[in-house]
Amino acid sequence: MTAAEQQNPLHRRSLLRAAAALPVAGAAVAAFETPARASAASAAATASSAAHAGRFDPRSPRFALAVLPDTQYLFDADSADPAPLRETFRHLVAERGEANIAFMTHLGDVTEHGTEDEIERAADTFRTIHGKVPYSVLAGNHDITGDDQRGDSAYLAAFGPARYASMPTYRGASPDGYNTYHVLKAADRSWLVLALDWRISDKGLRWAQSVLDKHPTLPAVLTTHDIAWSDDDGTAQLSDNGKRLWDGLVRGNDQIFLALGGHYWPPGRTVLRNDDDNDVHVHITNYQDRYYGGAGMIRTYGFDLARGVIDVETFSPWLLSRDPGKRSLLEAETVELTGPTDRFSLDIDFDERFKGFAPVAAPKPRPASAVMPRGTVAYWRFDASGTTAGGTAGKPVANGAVVRDLTGNGNDLTVSRLASSGSDAVTWSPDHHPGQPAHASLRFDGGKSPDRGAILSTAARAALNAEKFTRGYTIETFIRLPEPFEGDHAWMGILSWEGRNGDAGKTTGWSPLEPTCSLNLSSERFLQFVVYPERQDADPTSWSHAVPVGRWMHIALVNDGRRTVMYVDGSKIARNPSQLSTGIATLGKPFVIGATQFDERFGQGFYGWIGDTRIVNRALPVREFLTPFE
Repeated sequence: MTAAEQQNPLHRRSLLRAAAALPVAGAAVAAFETPARASAASAAATASSAAHAGRFDPRSPRFALAVLPDTQYLFDADSADPAPLRETFRHLVAERGEANIAFMTHLGDVTEHGTEDEIERAADTFRTIHGKVPYSVLAGNHDITGDDQRGDSAYLAAFGPARYASMPTYRGASPDGYNTYHVLKAADRSWLVLALDWRISDKGLRWAQSVLDKHPTLPAVLTTHDIAWSDDDGTAQLSDNGKRLWDGLVRGNDQIFLALGGHYWPPGRTVLRNDDDNDVHVHITNYQDRYYGGAGMIRTYGFDLARGVIDVETFSPWLLSRDPGKRSLLEAETVELTGPTDRFSLDIDFDERFKGFAPVAAPKPRPASAVMPRGTVAYWRFDASGTTAGGTAGKPVANGAVVRDLTGNGNDLTVSRLASSGSDAVTWSPDHHPGQPAHASLRFDGGKSPDRGAILSTAARAALNAEKFTRGYTIETFIRLPEPFEGDHAWMGILSWEGRNGDAGKTTGWSPLEPTCSLNLSSERFLQFVVYPERQDADPTSWSHAVPVGRWMHIALVNDGRRTVMYVDGSKIARNPSQLSTGIATLGKPFVIGATQFDERFGQGFYGWIGDTRIVNRALPVREFLTPFE
């Protein structure tokens, strides 16, 4: 669309100058299925790109959706120049595996006049990525006239349902052929993309509703040509057609969480609340007013379900492919856009956003017998299988209460309070890590000034007290730090063996008065695992990053008889010592959960939640952790 055609008096945005002419990290990849006609040179280039293209991983929690807006000025009668778009397609094909591109969607106005010649040129250009990545195209007002009941057209002949038939994502089209839908497999789940004509009819809306009804559990991205417009400040508002789509389809279907359109410029975005009181992100993506008709500009939506974000980036692969030293001023200004409507992140808790139509089933508890591999020395949990002291949230766990060692090795734990701590120093909780075998934990309310807290200790003659672990070990636990993390809890202990390392003959550590093995939390919220080995006079210590508050984490300390490695949530941390470390110089004194001694005296106790804890007498691979991460 041209500026004169816009229904609102919008001003052009100034071009954004890229700070550096570097390829965008993680740029998304898209591909198009195209007509068979192409020159020999084009076919050769496509074959070369395909040879270097990576494979899409549908199970990775990270994937990208590529969005291509109005390309009409690249297909404008005898002034057409498809080179920028062809380079965009080559780039996307080449980067598909690296960026894990699931799909590409064109937002309409493929051409300027919709003539047979323009449509044919565009269809031929799309051959560059034919068969490499699935995609959708929808009609804009420059491609056709009227609504989706218009009948045959040059656009329908080239970009109708037959084009998508061989794509694994294609699921169907409206009877008129101008509206299609696609189901993507990405991040280990299915996603729905609706590609709707620029003027969808009432009949078309009923069809779209039937698609949503047929796939009631799939999160949906709605794409169309005209849905919103924006002033220069980047705040989007629904257009007249957008209001019709909102009222007739979007607001009543909680599945639709993202709605994308082109048609207007400048780009913009807004967040609307649907009938279920959930967010719907509405974005305008259009760069036809910029240098070289947008220079084949692509926008990528990088979904990251692990981080709970969508990272959005905008760039021109055509300009990126040029020698930075030879780019003209306009090329340098257009190569990458970094303003707030072109480069941003959306924070989305996907499970929470989708729970109204696709609730995630919570994992069921796993019995102790299922999580005690060969060599399990001790395993404690706080559900009914491990203790009779729980069952009611917030109920104090009395002194003398027992948590059974479910291995049958007799390493039962007994509860006691530190100093003059009250009943709330340790309470039972149903809260737990989502991957924890038992759905229960203990809430500790330890602290300083005065010292307070609670501990769980093995009996004086428990076998674990004197276990040396010279062939290796894996110690695992689950913890959660409160949010807010209030008070001074620097160097609080999580678990340890009682005793002084000096009594074990150790001379090289920080102090001969600290225990021979302990897991603690520093003043910076770094996990510290310090061990005095049985066979070496040393204190090899592992340090984590600053761990988060308000969420559960799994901690594993793995020793193979030579060295120790700390894992947090299945990830190996950086600061693991290279010193030899064989065994643990235990002194026949109790193992403790909830605090660490110094000079055989307890000070502050742990502050937060502790869940299942297990000790195995060998190094376990990550896939055998209490929460498997592979």
